[in-house]
Amino acid sequence: MSDSLERLYQAVLAARDLDPATSRTARLFQRGPSKMAKKLAEEAIEVVIDAVNGDAPAVVRESADLLYNLTVLWASAGVKPEDVWREMERRERLQGIAEKLPKSARKLRQDISKELSKAVANDATAQPAARRRIVALEARGLRKRH
Repeated sequence: MSDSLERLYQAVLAARDLDPATSRTARLFQRGPSKMAKKLAEEAIEVVIDAVNGDAPAVVRESADLLYNLTVLWASAGVKPEDVWREMERRERLQGIAEKLPKSARKLRQDISKELSKAVANDATAQPAARRRIVALEARGLRKRH
């Protein structure tokens, strides 16, 4: 699967500078990360709706759209597929690829995080943590298209 996503990623990079009048990918890049995020969210919702409705062929189609839009957003953010695979491998080494950390491990992680936060707060030279910009997605247009 990673080869397919890598090919898709390369195709997205190749299409981003094409004419937006003829290229959906170029149009998304022209409209920016907020539009990309909105399209990704729309596709995710469509996958969920189709899965809940038990429509497997539609889940397949919408999942392909979801992966395309995710790949476009990755390219915009400077994230490469190998970055994601590296993170997946790291998680697999920690707890298994399909498993979440048990609650006790999460609690331990939170405790460690709190202790680190206290240490940083006590350090007079500490710089404030960089905050992520929050992008609001418009609610309209999120209904399932037919």
